[in-house]
Amino acid sequence: MRADWHIREALAGVDATRVWSGLRLPLWVVVVLPLVLMGLLLSALALFGPLGALDRGVPPVEALTIERIDVRADPSRLVVNVVNGGPAEVTIAQTLVDDAYWTHTVEPDRTLPRLGRAAITIPYPWVAGEPHEIKLLTATGLVFTGEVPVAVESPMPDSRSLVALTMVGVYVGAIPVALGLLWYPFLRRMDRRWLHFFLMLTAGLLVFLATDALAEAIAMAGNVPSAYHGTSLVVVGLIGTLAALQLTAGARGRLERDDMAGRRALAIFVALSIGLHNLGEGMAVGAAYSVGEMALGAFLIVGFALHNMTEGLGIAAPVAHDRVGFPFLAGLGLLAGAPTIVGAWLGGLAYLPVLAALFFAVGAGAALQVVFEIGALLQRRGAGELSRPTNVIGFALGVAAMYATALVVAA
Repeated sequence: MRADWHIREALAGVDATRVWSGLRLPLWVVVVLPLVLMGLLLSALALFGPLGALDRGVPPVEALTIERIDVRADPSRLVVNVVNGGPAEVTIAQTLVDDAYWTHTVEPDRTLPRLGRAAITIPYPWVAGEPHEIKLLTATGLVFTGEVPVAVESPMPDSRSLVALTMVGVYVGAIPVALGLLWYPFLRRMDRRWLHFFLMLTAGLLVFLATDALAEAIAMAGNVPSAYHGTSLVVVGLIGTLAALQLTAGARGRLERDDMAGRRALAIFVALSIGLHNLGEGMAVGAAYSVGEMALGAFLIVGFALHNMTEGLGIAAPVAHDRVGFPFLAGLGLLAGAPTIVGAWLGGLAYLPVLAALFFAVGAGAALQVVFEIGALLQRRGAGELSRPTNVIGFALGVAAMYATALVVAA
């Protein structure tokens, strides 16, 4: 017992810093040594560890994701874009369309490595307006299914499609935001108390947008190949955006001042957050347009206009008591509305679930950051401003207005 006590006392008295200093190792050796040891550990696990004993010769579970199905004419064909998100390579053996085997070609190769992509072209006489189901059979016998809800020729990257998708973005995002900015003269006539009311209404709008964008991001994460870890990607996009905006040194200095420069910076941040959200929204609308799921009728356009027009009101609120020129307001409108056009291009011509999930997450993070800035501004103007009844009502009305107009869009 006494010998054991002496050993423990000796070990407790060992100074790790003194030991490392005594070795006098170069700094690069200290940095690289743990990595080398980890490599040796992994090699030992692979050669002598339990990994070999656990391997029973069963092939790994395949994970093939159908990202997009393009419908083409002249000649009539279906182009299935897939990505291998599993741990091992996947070989595409057969294709079925509406439960019938069809000849096909695969580019660049029939065997996809991990994260490999391929385009499967199936000559098929699709019928306009009808649904079609595509099944991909791998060499191991697994079946992966995709669906064309309504067969309609997918947009091609030509002038006609670009014009059509541009008009979709203009109607859905740019025009409604510009109409909302027309409330600027009305806001200028409000006194300070009612201006705070509209600032909190803006915060309510942004909270709804952030919640809506985050829900969309999580939903789209389910369509992301498993190797990309869709949910983790959403978290990275959300937190990364919050951190990036917090670390924007120049903007931080202006936002912390309650003067014209600070209020202009806040208006720019509001427009930026709405623009990032509208980028993801434009992608969703463009993707729906490309597969024929969206009827661009007058009622739907009116619904989107009502939903996004309130965003223009929120952009104008921070600078309502400042004399700003038309170029500044026009710039805010472009910053918030133009990304809808870019999103429509991406969604209609090159839709990828991984990008859509990331953009919606970034939009949610930007909106939440601006809500924080609005709260900080009102807090600097008075300790009780955030809890003032009119401001609480404004926040609630902002959320309710966005929800009510979202119901019109859904209809």
